[in-house]
Amino acid sequence: MAEKDFKLEDAFKKLDEIIEELEKPDISLENSFALYQEGMKLVKACNDSIDKVEKELIILSESGETDEL
Repeated sequence: MAEKDFKLEDAFKKLDEIIEELEKPDISLENSFALYQEGMKLVKACNDSIDKVEKELIILSESGETDEL
């Protein structure tokens, strides 16, 4: 997923789909591992995106434009 096309909502939806697949009793070990890896990449991308927004808010706060996160 390219960073400029990245949307948290889409990532969360995809994570929900991955969880549903992982919960199926007939999933193979190989498929579950591949889904796990994909999910972890999405979680990292979500965390990075959220961290970026938090840093921007802190910068705004330091410049006096806003007081709270």
